[in-house]
Amino acid sequence: MGMKKGKALVFGSFVVDLMGRAPHLPVPAETVKGSMFKMGPGGKGFNQCVAAHKAGADVAFVTKVGRDSFSHVLLDTMEELGIPKDQILFSEDAETGIALILVDENTSQNAILIVPGACNTITEEEILGIEEAIGQSEYLLLQLEVNQDANERVMDIAKRYDCKVIVNTAPYAPVTDAFLSKAYMVTPNEVEAEELTGIPVTDLESAKRAAVWFKERGVEVVVITMGSKGVFISEGGREEILPAFSVKAIDTTGAGDAFNGGLLTGLCEGKDVWEAAQFASALAALSVQKLGTTPSMPMREEIDAFLEAQK
Repeated sequence: MGMKKGKALVFGSFVVDLMGRAPHLPVPAETVKGSMFKMGPGGKGFNQCVAAHKAGADVAFVTKVGRDSFSHVLLDTMEELGIPKDQILFSEDAETGIALILVDENTSQNAILIVPGACNTITEEEILGIEEAIGQSEYLLLQLEVNQDANERVMDIAKRYDCKVIVNTAPYAPVTDAFLSKAYMVTPNEVEAEELTGIPVTDLESAKRAAVWFKERGVEVVVITMGSKGVFISEGGREEILPAFSVKAIDTTGAGDAFNGGLLTGLCEGKDVWEAAQFASALAALSVQKLGTTPSMPMREEIDAFLEAQK
């Protein structure tokens, strides 16, 4: 199994983000004249893959898109960034997923409608087709933005090949204990952790209680991101909150994706969970200082320089 070392696979969603800004959000039956429109690649799976790739990970991506013009947003971006495209699945009838994002430019409040499209139609047969890619990976990162039965099948294959699965429990969806039992690591934010465990996660004590809930279900490592409070980690017998880096945030969209991509990168490089989380926090701190999701993901040099400056 020598070839697996350090290889990562991200299995998940891709949607085209269609973002419009306006003086206020429209109410039902109202038409508002907007001031700006931007279209670009998105989806938690893709954002996480890009974060990992730009940070230097040897990462491949599996998602499913339609045979429409929006699929080119994915393919062109992957081409541009140099991410291998050979695991992309195509649907002959479902359209590429989209997210309609309305932003109030005065309050920064937003309203988002996600239509997952093709990436909600991944079949058993298609999963069997990526079995080799899973088998060659040391770590596999997935989220809850594609059809869950596909995630379940990917988990089963990963388990067979001794590939460690990191489950980013976003966006929140109820999952079975059997599913969680196959996860090496979970990475909810504090809101998702509460939705899953029923325990409001506000400090070290409550985070520890939430970690117990996951560990009782067989999860080995629990990582809970807690925004400005930092990152809680429970691994082995050690449970602590790593403080967050304080930076001036301009756009926090995709910060969780940045963190997950960074964590995956660190782990693939053989860092322990604590070091990998520190690296991931730096990546996320840099990403919130720029606008957008994928364009805001920092390059490796920026992350290393940022960490060096913190010493």
